[in-house]
Amino acid sequence: MSVQAILLPVFVQVALIFLLAVWMLQQRHGALRRGEVRVGDVALGQPAWPARATQVSNSFHSQLQLPLLFFVLVILAMMTRKADLPFVVMSWLFVATRILHVAVHTGSNRLGPRFAAFAAGFVLLLAMWVIFALRILLAGEGAA
Repeated sequence: MSVQAILLPVFVQVALIFLLAVWMLQQRHGALRRGEVRVGDVALGQPAWPARATQVSNSFHSQLQLPLLFFVLVILAMMTRKADLPFVVMSWLFVATRILHVAVHTGSNRLGPRFAAFAAGFVLLLAMWVIFALRILLAGEGAA
């Protein structure tokens, strides 16, 4: 597989994270400008953002969790030359589940569909890691 084909799902995932970050900043800036931010946890000095800003912020933070394992896997798969067509297809499916998760999380925020999107991405990523690990561990001595 070409480097471009392998990295394109990564670029889309990174773009999704940056899009959410900009959206979060806009929501928070607007809330600050409108005076909608309260002091939440006084002991920690944490602001209490309005519901919409919190919803977008939570979605942003979610994109910094499971996708981290995806980014590491892509790097390792490229380094070991294990990023083949099935790997790229599974990468695209994982990114699609993350996009769906964001759409639900920042839209209706219904827990059932949101959990289903998360679980699908989790299972896909777990399968990708298991397949990668088996391919590395069963490759034999000195094989890349």
